[in-house]
Amino acid sequence: MKDEIRIDRLVGEHASRLSERLLAHRAQLFPPNASKELRRFTSGEVADLLGVKDAYLRKLSLDGRGPQPETGAGGRRLYTPQDILELRHLLEAGAKVPGTYLPGRREGDHLQVVTVINFKGGSGKTTTAAHLAQKCALDGYRVLAIDLDPQASLSALHGFQPEFDLLDGGTLYDAIRYDDPVPLRSIIRKTYFTNLDLVPGNLDLMEFEHDTPRVLSARTGQMFFTRISEKLAEIESDYDLVVIDCPPQLGFLTMSALSAATAVLVTVHPQMLDVMSMCQFLLMTSNLLGVVADAGGNMSYDWLRYVITRYEPGDGPQNQMVSFVRSLFGEHVLNHTVLKSTAISDAGITKQTLYEIDKSQFTRATYDRAMESLNAVNGEIEGLIQHAWGR
Repeated sequence: MKDEIRIDRLVGEHASRLSERLLAHRAQLFPPNASKELRRFTSGEVADLLGVKDAYLRKLSLDGRGPQPETGAGGRRLYTPQDILELRHLLEAGAKVPGTYLPGRREGDHLQVVTVINFKGGSGKTTTAAHLAQKCALDGYRVLAIDLDPQASLSALHGFQPEFDLLDGGTLYDAIRYDDPVPLRSIIRKTYFTNLDLVPGNLDLMEFEHDTPRVLSARTGQMFFTRISEKLAEIESDYDLVVIDCPPQLGFLTMSALSAATAVLVTVHPQMLDVMSMCQFLLMTSNLLGVVADAGGNMSYDWLRYVITRYEPGDGPQNQMVSFVRSLFGEHVLNHTVLKSTAISDAGITKQTLYEIDKSQFTRATYDRAMESLNAVNGEIEGLIQHAWGR
């Protein structure tokens, strides 16, 4: 008789082995305490971030003004992320136009909450959210990233391994649960990026999907779609921007995030099957959010944009799909695209983004091409944020 396989035990064994190997991988990447630290930035990189000349940074340093950089191999001046922020404050004090170096909110500006969504995995959703959050932090915005995906890829990119680091909770579920919710500030984690905080995710988030039908059937009067917006109100004054990485499904978590949003970013991989999947996603989103709106949910957004991701300009069918999407959605498609790049994918192997990894790991052309693509997309999104503030 053929031996039967207990699939629950087999899958559990595989999960345990994989988890242990991932923990060892993290410890190898980030010894000795398995925590991440952001690299130093060259004076040329800092000058580009600040929009000034490298020679001007050198003069500031020689005059003893602002943070003093480290000196690396070949006399290169190296700045920490905290140094960059201090330089922003120094330069902003003497700027003729307010917000030149610190572009965040001013009095009367509302908190920007950008939800990044897609129904289909592999569209670059988490990568897009991570690079957006990190670039905005480097550009002087106070950013909170929220990992709403139970798979917790955004958390992993920022050095968290949920099954080891979040044994006692610590996800957004703890703040939005229906019984004994905790203050949002209690679960916010500082990251190694200056100006970037994180609410990590793990499988606990699925409990919200299980709890909500029970609460709705009990007719308690509690509205699921207000849970996230109510929690964001607790920390509203602490940040300029919130970036939410939604799960690849249209459940209660995603609908609550969309109700809290001021803007929506939809990632689009330009392949026929992905675009067909997005069509179904948009139909379901429209229907379900219409119900939420009828129940009093906020459906007013500053902007909605589609961003083409993992784009290969030399691929004929992809070019046709990009043209197709642009013809349908017009100005709602970002002008710039996120290129498919070995630099971005290779950085992910070591749980890093392109803004973290040193350019020496790649050929110059590969790195520059990928970085130019990301900066163009994120710059366009920052322009939308500024426009929403009336600038």
